[in-house]
Amino acid sequence: MSEPASSSVEQIVEKVWLSIAERRLRPGVQLKEEQIAAIFHVSRARVRRALTLLERDGLVTIIPNRGAFVCKPSVEEARDVFFVRRTVERCVVERLCAAVSKADVKRLRDHVAREREANAQDVTTDIIKLSGGFHLLLAELVGSDFLFTTMRDLIARSSLITAVYRNNTRFNCGPDEHAEIVDAVSAGDSTRAVQLMAHHLEHVEAALDLSDIRDLSHDLRAALT
Repeated sequence: MSEPASSSVEQIVEKVWLSIAERRLRPGVQLKEEQIAAIFHVSRARVRRALTLLERDGLVTIIPNRGAFVCKPSVEEARDVFFVRRTVERCVVERLCAAVSKADVKRLRDHVAREREANAQDVTTDIIKLSGGFHLLLAELVGSDFLFTTMRDLIARSSLITAVYRNNTRFNCGPDEHAEIVDAVSAGDSTRAVQLMAHHLEHVEAALDLSDIRDLSHDLRAALT
């Protein structure tokens, strides 16, 4: 019988991120290096590299002499993140409307089509990845490394906040509102694109119950396998 294949740093990061976003890992749970190494059949050094990347994205807190823990965002942080997202994404759509190409529009429409397929098939993992991916693609198409990096960080933090505070079991950052934004960007209508993006983010934030932290799983192995 062959040994299970080991995972790359990127695969470990993605699995932990999705486990948080899918509400299978609770905020505050300790991410024990030895246990994660056994789950993914990797060295503890590889686990440490993955945890460092997760800390960079704001999903993990590493406390010296204690270990790594899933971040526990406060209500104030949640509100701050969405405030900053509204500001940054306004800049993104304004810049994109001024210089969007046919190739850019095709990439956006293709992405929305994949979102529709994921929603139709109810594939939670794909829904989560593609929803955040749409906003990241907008920033990528602007061509600013700073905006792209900022959006990547904000999307990661938003995923954690949404996992903790959303008051239903489904994500509502869906393809219909994304498609409307693409239509406005395609037409170069920055005023409408900005309005649609603001409404979209308000819709996402309104689905959060910023009153308590949900009782998610403490079981690291169950969450990651």
